[in-house]
Amino acid sequence: MTSIALEAPRRKVVFDYLELSKSRIVFMVVLTTAAGFLFAADKVAPLLLLHTLIGTALVAAGTNALNQYVERTHDAKMHRTRTRPLPAGRITPRAALVFSWAISIIGTLYLGLAVNWLTAFLGAFTLTSYIFVYTPLKRVSTICTLIGAVPGAVPPLMGWTAATNELAGVEGMGGWIVFAILFLWQLPHFMAISWMYREDYARGGFVMLSTLDGNGAAVARQAIYYSLALLAVSILPSLLGMTGWIYLAGAALSGAALLAAAIRFYFDRGARNARSLFMISNLYLLTVMLLLLVNARS
Repeated sequence: MTSIALEAPRRKVVFDYLELSKSRIVFMVVLTTAAGFLFAADKVAPLLLLHTLIGTALVAAGTNALNQYVERTHDAKMHRTRTRPLPAGRITPRAALVFSWAISIIGTLYLGLAVNWLTAFLGAFTLTSYIFVYTPLKRVSTICTLIGAVPGAVPPLMGWTAATNELAGVEGMGGWIVFAILFLWQLPHFMAISWMYREDYARGGFVMLSTLDGNGAAVARQAIYYSLALLAVSILPSLLGMTGWIYLAGAALSGAALLAAAIRFYFDRGARNARSLFMISNLYLLTVMLLLLVNARS
């Protein structure tokens, strides 16, 4: 009975650290990294792919945890984040800081030693730009959304460099295309999130377009513009002969669905259409990344 009683608190601690690391976001990071790797690889090296995903997951988890450490006082002011481990007091700031830096450093070194140092550099760039540029900008300027989309788009580029160790010239072109797809995808995705939680963001002191745009028209226009750009960029792999017709058809249809959701949101900026845009953007990313996984160069 005593051992069973002790197991429950331990499980809670594990779940708290998974929440601190934002495990669902880490899963999406791993998926997009795998897509970038398999898109690039002529022949798949399973062990190299595994090393890439482990190192990337550690860096992503560390970045997320460090972000929550930095924003813990702001999270405490917002309804949707005040029950997170730090503002709720389930993890101490010191423990969170040690944990986040430890797994970030371990992940970066792991990438450098087990994959290559170019991929490790990209992981370190993602962490530093997210924490030291994007995070403070969220309380200063609406440009933070564009800036934050840069580190958010690096994981598939890390997958590409893990497989090729290349970023320049023709050899790096596919990696930059996948980077652009993920960069553009984040913008309508975040416009939907920021509109749904605009009051919470304002309460937390974040300066975003949604907190300044009274009726949401500018937010919805941005979602449309970036959905259009995403649709155009997403078909480039097929136009350049990197993917087959299955990817082309799937990317075009998924992009059209995302654009349609953004247009609906523009004409009716209620919570239902904002949530619909958010959900469709998630499905879009899963679809396009999986199509890259199975249809590259076929």
